[in-house]
Amino acid sequence: MRKYFQAICCHLIKSGNKDGVPPIIDLTGQVAESNGSDAAVARQLNAAFLILLAGTRHPQFKQAEARLNQLAESANWHNIAQFYLTAKENIEEEIDRTCNQDHGFANRLRHLSGLLENSDPHTNLAKATESIWSVFFPEGTGLSSNPEDSIKHLREKRTVTISRLNPAPIIDPAREILFTSNVLLTLPSDLKSNDSSNCSEILTQTLGQMSQEPQLYWYDHPIHIGVKPQNNELLYGLRGLKEALDFEHERGSTAPDTSLTCILSVSVTHHGLHKIARPYLNEELSRAGLLKNIDVYMFTEEDTARLIDEVLGPSAEYYLKHFEPAKELSMLGVDGEYGRHYSFLKAIAAFWKVFISQNIKATFKIDLDQIFPQTDLVAQTGASAFEHFKTSLWGARGIDSRGKGVELGMIAGALVNESDIGNSIYTPDVRFPDRVLAPDEHIFFSVLPQAISTEAEMMARYDNASLDGIATCLQRVHVTGGTNGILIDSLRRHRPFTPSFIGRAEDQAYLLSAIKDSGESLAYLHRDGLIMRHDKEAFAQEAINAAESGRTVGDYLRILYFSTYAGVLPVNKSDLKDTLDPFTGGFISKIPVTVASMRFALKAAALFREKEMDKGLELVTNGTQRLAEAIEFTRGKSSRLQKQYENERRGWDLYYDILDVVAQAIQSNDPFALQLQQTARAIIDDCKVSTQGKGYRSGKSECGSRKSI
Repeated sequence: MRKYFQAICCHLIKSGNKDGVPPIIDLTGQVAESNGSDAAVARQLNAAFLILLAGTRHPQFKQAEARLNQLAESANWHNIAQFYLTAKENIEEEIDRTCNQDHGFANRLRHLSGLLENSDPHTNLAKATESIWSVFFPEGTGLSSNPEDSIKHLREKRTVTISRLNPAPIIDPAREILFTSNVLLTLPSDLKSNDSSNCSEILTQTLGQMSQEPQLYWYDHPIHIGVKPQNNELLYGLRGLKEALDFEHERGSTAPDTSLTCILSVSVTHHGLHKIARPYLNEELSRAGLLKNIDVYMFTEEDTARLIDEVLGPSAEYYLKHFEPAKELSMLGVDGEYGRHYSFLKAIAAFWKVFISQNIKATFKIDLDQIFPQTDLVAQTGASAFEHFKTSLWGARGIDSRGKGVELGMIAGALVNESDIGNSIYTPDVRFPDRVLAPDEHIFFSVLPQAISTEAEMMARYDNASLDGIATCLQRVHVTGGTNGILIDSLRRHRPFTPSFIGRAEDQAYLLSAIKDSGESLAYLHRDGLIMRHDKEAFAQEAINAAESGRTVGDYLRILYFSTYAGVLPVNKSDLKDTLDPFTGGFISKIPVTVASMRFALKAAALFREKEMDKGLELVTNGTQRLAEAIEFTRGKSSRLQKQYENERRGWDLYYDILDVVAQAIQSNDPFALQLQQTARAIIDDCKVSTQGKGYRSGKSECGSRKSI
């Protein structure tokens, strides 16, 4: 079957096709031409890889093979060239293995090869796209021909018939919900720029030293230290939250003196940022004056380690006779990929209820580039943001379209872009695509099912007989990193988490751990009208642009991780994928190494074709390293990914076992439990943001003598 795959690749990249389907990209000159620059060499290597996939029928095969082997012996280019050579072998093995295991896939591969080989002058690339997707991206087939039917079908699939409403819904969101968000910190985009001039001289020197460290993690649009206040997501998001609370006070939906609690996780891209993160953020918040009626608590990796060492660990040893628990609880933290801090921001609510306040019933996560458009919400939905939380559907039980029981213990809202809200808050933030596909999108075009899912799930209204928001509602699979929450009772009962290796779609990965083959599964309630305005492009465009390469590679890794993760969960993989299709499930592929590697190489080739040489070089350099690590992490029947998932599953079970037993002990006035509670409260108090702009426990700020801005 390998010959069919090679024939497909050859046709898709070979120039000079006189008849039939044209290539998705013309690589003419990308192998032969080189001026010796790093970008030109990277372009050669990348094009050579694609040509190797096409096999010996490609006229430049021998030249490409020789160039890759030559540079694999080079000290400067060995790692990148070796990635491409190894990826070629991995892809061929994956195609052979999948064809042997799945005759349907083999037939689609054979059919596509024949279609491309025998196409006539009337067959264009657009007509062939569905057949190409049938091999590489089957979730996209059929969606574009009749999107209205696709939306209707997906809503029917997501419909839940209510069997019992929540008898004790949220009454006072400001008092009963912990609001959470994640602060992502990175170096200034340019240490000679205005960003760094907003910091003290000492801090600027420290940042200069950190710039020599390797970058550990890549985030979508992190806060660049020293960025001007008007471009700082933390200040923007908290200001929006404060204004939302002020609106609720004025509306009378919560008492005028009510404060809310906001918990922030602090994650960094470089190790050295640990020591300056708290004092820098503490001072920024103090200067901004945003803390009235909002109690902000900031958790760094050091703080989560204290929770383990001083509270959770001793609890496990004393009550559960579980000795040396620190290693098993190491999944609790905030540094790392998105999945790690996402799980922490959910799990901390259960800790809070046991050790800090019994009043807390739920947690709700926002992203800091989002705000509640309160005036628009009231005008178009009849309810404010906090009033939407009071629905008895949140926590209801029901039966899904397949007859399985679900607990709607999670809640999910939707987003509207700042540029669209003037039309309606029900304007989808991802539109149905209507454009010529880029080369890599012929292999994987996630925007299409994302748009279908956005319209079907996020924009659903409870205004008709089939979805009335009383007897029936919608469960959500497609959710966003902000605008979602979970009841603490559901959290402790189902114990969901996102593995800490997940760096993209951590919100959707969270659901995977709660889906069961039998019994009641945990599900997201779609709350019609709970919509936040997404403002990232209005003030954080520079940060978004700076993170483009890392974000792009993260999307490729998502395919590798989701595909492998779905296979290690204790549920039937086919049923799980059927539940998650078309968007989330689209990242669970039968040929993940093939799809991720080809998407990456075609994207890089397109950048080089468009003379975006620096961007192409950055993508090749960053992508080959991270993809190589991810492929190795997910390889084999007993992969490192599987072992890490199993370790983290045990860790989270231990975490909730600890909370269960300590909660009972506190109710019984057990002296050891009461002492643990005092210790926990002291740690939490240390995490509270100072209103005096002091550094972390030192009383001195490392960024206190800034230039005026």
